[in-house]
Amino acid sequence: MSSPDSDPAGWRAFDDPGFIALVGPVLLREDGETLHFAFRAEPRHANLIGVVQGGMTMTFADRALGFTAMRAAGGANCVTVQFEMQFVSAARIGETITMTPEVVQRTQSLVFLRGDARCEGRIVATATGVWKILRRRPQAGAE
Repeated sequence: MSSPDSDPAGWRAFDDPGFIALVGPVLLREDGETLHFAFRAEPRHANLIGVVQGGMTMTFADRALGFTAMRAAGGANCVTVQFEMQFVSAARIGETITMTPEVVQRTQSLVFLRGDARCEGRIVATATGVWKILRRRPQAGAE
């Protein structure tokens, strides 16, 4: 997969006016059914030793996997019920971090996912998680 730095075609800002608007932008590219996510590490994403803060990597992965869970659930809202991340190497400021989430399994009520956060071909973190599919209650008076 090419990054937005090497091939900007097809990438667009992920529309998310909530928390991601404070730490993003996060970029999205759709390749058929496959979703790719990216963000460029800026100085505001640094931790005390000058590399990307782990919390930013986790926020990015949670959004990428969570959005993919909602797609897998046919557009239903989903919430994170379990999330794990292992940090493998440091992401540096100025690098672009990418993730292509993978749906491992979907049941009637849960979506299981995993993904690798990558920079220039190397894995910087791996993430796995479970998302609960929320069922909308019928509105009063609706038939």
